[in-house]
Amino acid sequence: MKAAPRQLFVGVDGGGTGCRARIVDSEGRVLGTGIAGPAALRLGIDTSLAAVEHACQAALEEARLPPDALAGADAAIGLAGIGRKGLLEQLTARKHPYRSVTYVNDATIACIGAHAGEDGGIVIVGTGSIGFAVVGGREIRVGGYGFPISDEGSGADLGLHGIRLALRSHDGRGVETNFTREVMARFGSDPFEAVAWMDRAHATLRQVRAAGGPPRQ
Repeated sequence: MKAAPRQLFVGVDGGGTGCRARIVDSEGRVLGTGIAGPAALRLGIDTSLAAVEHACQAALEEARLPPDALAGADAAIGLAGIGRKGLLEQLTARKHPYRSVTYVNDATIACIGAHAGEDGGIVIVGTGSIGFAVVGGREIRVGGYGFPISDEGSGADLGLHGIRLALRSHDGRGVETNFTREVMARFGSDPFEAVAWMDRAHATLRQVRAAGGPPRQ
């Protein structure tokens, strides 16, 4: 391990599919990057911050910096779902390993990164979806209120609609297609297997389980 530079900056993108951290020095040089699992706050604050810490520690390892180097770093952490009532207050009240930390929405950091802090807008379509822009210091937001009530066109939303179509076709309420047959085949053509899977499913569950097998993340 090498000694930590005088000043470190940590940037974290914590989304519904994964979490990425990057450590840079005061000259903007990238020292290390790290990745971890989903960090969306709908999974719980503990799960989210554990993913953030894992990604940051991986970045430290790549940078060959000691584990306690974060104590001298200023961090900006973007987390999906931070707009949920009370979450920002809970986050800021928790202890953290950084010299200072700012928590914002993951769309905010994406927009800042895309336009280098200047006015502009983005559309994110991944596990969730959102339209976000900053114009004249004013934030403009469209959607992105969380699955399942929002995030139209996202991977989670499309998956939910796919399951619904498959169940409707199984009941004879919709047209059966190769797609709906393949979806139902994952559940052994038993709709109550789909119900059992749904009870444990969330927006970041990547693969429908085969009947009789455990869900795979």
